[in-house]
Amino acid sequence: MDTLINQRLDGRYLIEQLLGAGGMANVYKGHDVQTGRTVAIKVLREEFLQNTDLVRRFKNESKAISVLDHPNIVKVYDVNMTGNLQYIVMEYIDGITLKEYMEYRAQPLTYKETLHFVTQVLLALHHAHEKGIVHRDVKPQNIMLLSNGSIKVMDFGIARFSRSESQTMTDKAIGSVHYISPEQARGDTTDAKADIYSVGIMMYEMLSGRLPFDSDSPVSVAIKQISDTPTPLRQLNAAVPEALEAITNRAMAKDPRDRYPSARAMLADLEEFKRNPSVKFEYQYLNDPEPTRYVDKVVSKTTVSQTPGRSSKRKKAPAKKAGFFSAFSGKGNWRVALPILAGVSAAFAIGAAILVVVIFKSAPNQLFTRYEDVDLPNFTNMSVDEIINNDQYPFRFEVEEEYNSEKEAGIVYDQSPKAPKKVKENSIVTLRVSKGVEMLVVPDVVGMTKDEAQTALKEAGFSVKVTTKESTDVAEDIVLNTNPVANTEYESGQMVELVVSRAHVDNETTVPSILNMDVETAKKTLQAAGLTLGTANEVENEAPAGTIIAQSPEAGSSLRKNKAVHYTVSTGIQVNTRTITIQFADTNDGGTWTCTLDDGQSASVTSTRGVASSASVSFTSSGVHTMVITGPGPGWSETVSVDFTSSGGNVSLGPYGGSATPGGDSSSSSTPPSSSSSSSSSSGASSGDGSGSSSGE
Repeated sequence: MDTLINQRLDGRYLIEQLLGAGGMANVYKGHDVQTGRTVAIKVLREEFLQNTDLVRRFKNESKAISVLDHPNIVKVYDVNMTGNLQYIVMEYIDGITLKEYMEYRAQPLTYKETLHFVTQVLLALHHAHEKGIVHRDVKPQNIMLLSNGSIKVMDFGIARFSRSESQTMTDKAIGSVHYISPEQARGDTTDAKADIYSVGIMMYEMLSGRLPFDSDSPVSVAIKQISDTPTPLRQLNAAVPEALEAITNRAMAKDPRDRYPSARAMLADLEEFKRNPSVKFEYQYLNDPEPTRYVDKVVSKTTVSQTPGRSSKRKKAPAKKAGFFSAFSGKGNWRVALPILAGVSAAFAIGAAILVVVIFKSAPNQLFTRYEDVDLPNFTNMSVDEIINNDQYPFRFEVEEEYNSEKEAGIVYDQSPKAPKKVKENSIVTLRVSKGVEMLVVPDVVGMTKDEAQTALKEAGFSVKVTTKESTDVAEDIVLNTNPVANTEYESGQMVELVVSRAHVDNETTVPSILNMDVETAKKTLQAAGLTLGTANEVENEAPAGTIIAQSPEAGSSLRKNKAVHYTVSTGIQVNTRTITIQFADTNDGGTWTCTLDDGQSASVTSTRGVASSASVSFTSSGVHTMVITGPGPGWSETVSVDFTSSGGNVSLGPYGGSATPGGDSSSSSTPPSSSSSSSSSSGASSGDGSGSSSGE
């Protein structure tokens, strides 16, 4: 049990319950007995009291937010940075985080909602930046959302004063990796523009429903922040206005010099967009021609110096037309402009706030209840009844039924969100459930024209296959019947055969035989019958090359005149030369070796006693043959197979040596015909008894 629960801090702040635990501090709900108000108390965890870096960061947060006073920033009431208990007493916010709200919606926010939230965030940051404070960890998790639609920026735990000069890599590269600026990821010094980049990331996420950069590891995400380009926003959500996409892109520019120079500058463009949603912002971004070389700094912990600045010579964005906002370009004038801008967009802002509040009111109990993260199971292939009637699943299910030919009725074929992932309890999970195979009635199209019938069948939900049938009493292209017949129930999307009339024409002829003819003779024969010679298929065959050995259609069948007869023609038997190379070991006895092919071809080679050498013989034939090689001594004999087909190869035998009888069979493998005249130089394995093996090249 938490020992601080029910304890009083300094006799004033009664700790009531734990709200959440962070990386370095716990946040409690408490009661100020002096003022009677409910407060949030952030207490540095005891195990970190001796960690100078975390203590410094905790004090930095208290210092930062104590100088801030803005309706969109959590108020600080009291700070204690002494002794063994260091804490910050803050305004208690009865709401949820912007991240929880986005997850609850489970879809991209409307651009009006997005503007409503982002405008408040920028107003808060503008105030902080004017006080010299950079937040450096702007993200939806650090923005509280109240039931009236207003927001509070919180958690300045890694904030710093912009005038601070001494900073380590640990200071600079810190922050939530999905929202940190490229300069933070590289470990460079940051300023207010880093917060602008984080706001751009949030806008992208709100408008698209997904983060621009994601990966399996934090380092990979940081690298993407430095070097990758996100998918265009309007490609993910076409409903996003072009001007709002342009504003988001400028806020997310990789180079800080290409971003908005301040929160107020971004606010000005947002206000201009509210007044005129069709406005065009023609921003021009400077691309760094040099490759990024900062990846090593992403995980470095050493103190580094600031990256040297680049040349100031750069392209400027096209100047905007003089108008309303140009009159308030100066710092002092901005203070005058703010209330005027607020008035200009009042209707817009009120409408957005009403929209947010309506959403809240639709489910106030669920939305503002704290839910735990749980594992989302994979519901596909499960029965929908089994899922929604099971109390162990802490979700709210929405069922969408559609016909699905691959799944039985009542079976889940898809879900949103996809599993596996962590989601909040009570989250909405959409189950897409099969209604089974959709059965449709085949319409009666008999008597319609072919085109009319095809249209009718496609509109009824079927695909169409057209066949023709000769008719003597029905006009051409009129539907005779369908398969399946009319008024039959048939699966949606399946093929319906449409039988259409074909006029009787007395122009058929009997197909003559063209077998055993050459191509030219066959062509003349078919022409005489009113037919044409079709496509050819060549095969190796014992018939002489150029002889037709098959035809389609067969001889004697009926065929309409001017149709083609296709055929198969023989290429004959391929005759090739194969070279047999015999390897002799330096242990051979010497003498004459005879190679005899089973078709009677024979050749001899001679080896020299005690000399390692090789000798070759060549034969020309077709097909596969057996060759016997005999040596100079009694019993010296070996049989091998030689392939003379177009895919055959040369044969290598040996090595041979000694006086023992070679043993074992040898076989050849194939090489391309182009190498048939070359000798093989490879040798088989040899053993002490003089046995050898053969292989093809």
